[in-house]
Amino acid sequence: MEITPYYDKQMTCIHCQKKFNTTKIRKSTVKVVTTDSDFHPIYKGVNPLYYNVFVCEHCGLAFTEDFSTYFAPGTREALQSRICNHWQPHSFDGERTHNQAIQSYQLAIICGEIKKEKNVLLAGLALRTAWLYREQGKTDWEIRFLESARDKYVESYLQGDYQGLGMGELKILYLIGELSRKLGDIDMATRYFSRVLEKQRTSNETRIVQMTKEIWQEMREKKEKDIG
Repeated sequence: MEITPYYDKQMTCIHCQKKFNTTKIRKSTVKVVTTDSDFHPIYKGVNPLYYNVFVCEHCGLAFTEDFSTYFAPGTREALQSRICNHWQPHSFDGERTHNQAIQSYQLAIICGEIKKEKNVLLAGLALRTAWLYREQGKTDWEIRFLESARDKYVESYLQGDYQGLGMGELKILYLIGELSRKLGDIDMATRYFSRVLEKQRTSNETRIVQMTKEIWQEMREKKEKDIG
């Protein structure tokens, strides 16, 4: 008997405390074919990115496992007035379409901003939204969310709020550089890639350093070609 990649998990909403079901993907069924330069995984078969965001069917809060259970003063009331009071109860449980996945991420970004989640978390949501638009070939929307992700990663780096969330210093520097390059901001890309290379001796993130060196070489060759 073939094992289905999907399974149901019962969640408790961190806002309204009500229980709801969400669909998850069995890790054993996930197959990554390749990865883009901004860490976008290309999957064969089911895409687990579709199911990262939990959407409470009762109040409309969209959140991930990385969201804090803490609500800063005033944020519960802001969520209630801006999200919950306008929510028509419906479930995101079951197999999601591409558009439903995008909706869940966009709602999570809004909820995360209202809730004052860390910049690094909001950047990750924006980056994943950009990936989903890339898969649809919607370049304008992809660029819009890549820019949002890049700017949030810059804020996160300047404030240091990426620490302790599985994001090392070299990785965030690399991402700012690579997203800037994708956006055509070569000056900013060069600045941040330079910082990665400056710190390579004190880091054990060899993969990031190697990826940076390869992109650096590409950029140098392109510049020489353009001048020539």
